[in-house]
Amino acid sequence: MSRPGTSRSYSTNLAGDSGLRILEGKVGIVTGASRGIGAAIARNLASKGCSVVLNYTSESSTKITEDLAAELQTQYGVQALPVQASMGSENGPQHIIDVAKNHFQHPKTQKFQIDIIINNAGVAGNKTIENVTCEDFARQYNINVRGPLLLLQAALPYLPHDRSGRIVNLSSVSSSLGYISQSVYGGTKAALEAMTRTWARELAERATVNAINPGPVATDMYKSTDASFVAQNRPFIEATPLAAVRTELDPEEVWAPLDKTGGRAAYSEEVAGVVGMLCTPEAGWTTGSVICANGGMRFSF
Repeated sequence: MSRPGTSRSYSTNLAGDSGLRILEGKVGIVTGASRGIGAAIARNLASKGCSVVLNYTSESSTKITEDLAAELQTQYGVQALPVQASMGSENGPQHIIDVAKNHFQHPKTQKFQIDIIINNAGVAGNKTIENVTCEDFARQYNINVRGPLLLLQAALPYLPHDRSGRIVNLSSVSSSLGYISQSVYGGTKAALEAMTRTWARELAERATVNAINPGPVATDMYKSTDASFVAQNRPFIEATPLAAVRTELDPEEVWAPLDKTGGRAAYSEEVAGVVGMLCTPEAGWTTGSVICANGGMRFSF
């Protein structure tokens, strides 16, 4: 339910620029970083001093990803490297790691370390049982499940050996709320959560591994959601503690559609803030968890 593509004009104060560069000198990879949640995560990490690899897929996203890289380098003084690769292909994840290594490897010592991996790239699709196709099943599972696994495989030789690494997987409330028409998408996110718990054990001496589960996020994709899904989701939003709109703080574009949605969606920066928190040294005692990043629509337990 939480995919990229929105303006950040009404929430720039949430970008995470606290002036504390607690990730100085670290290198992070953000998949699906061209817009929306991915771009907000990249900004949050960069504001903390982390250099970032900005993965994107389509040629149409080249310009905005390059612009984002230039913004991060200028505003935060970090290195930002755009890398075009499909997380749904068998070779795309390895390509991301190869390009990152060529760019960040120390020229003399040959040292190269990946400190942070954010598996944000993903696709969604709403189809009831009788309309699910093998092609759509393969597309969603290849990008949402196989892609993160292949990326971690490729990154494995370069992860830290002192538990300082941070891996955050972007799941969704769809993994557990049983939305009609999300047999495939909800299944991919449940699989990603299962891998999160497995990786937390396998990588215990190298990195923490956690997931977050956003609900609706104010992106272009969410705005284009069909009316039937909006109606299905409304009771969940109305029961979400933090979805109540604050008209004195939230702009009209957020609260105007409330007659249909029942409450406001998250800002991308709010979701990015939870990811950024999990990437800090202070989060070193949290692993194998699915952290609420949905305003209370789905409590963590």
